Amino acid sequence: MSNIQLKIEAQINPTEESEKVKQAVENIFGPITFKIKHKTWGQLLIGETSETVGLTKFSNTIKREQIISAARKVLRNSATEKKITFYLNKQVAYAGHISFSQQSAESPLGPIKIEIQYYNSQKLIDWLTPRHPK
Repeated sequence: MSNIQLKIEAQINPTEESEKVKQAVENIFGPITFKIKHKTWGQLLIGETSETVGLTKFSNTIKREQIISAARKVLRNSATEKKITFYLNKQVAYAGHISFSQQSAESPLGPIKIEIQYYNSQKLIDWLTPRHPK
């Protein structure tokens, strides 16, 4: 897998510590370089990478938690030809687990937004959520 662009955004609310929000993201995707953008309502944590290490960790967590078919369905429903956009529950990610959520956040702290660009979304989904995991 090459030429993948991974972008992660998470709102940092005034009641949250930025390090804990970073930790939530890194629990799922591993170490990523972040920048913080100041907003009128708080801060926005932004991480971008073209390395597949983070997606490998994400895929391994899906397999470990035995949520391959559920994850596959979410990813397929949120994919266009070259982009997949989905949301994860920030609090669950902080605990090191994956729980997909909606953009309008079921979590009061807001979701983590993940956007993955790749020339073939279906091929990427097959790689992230293999039908017959090893």
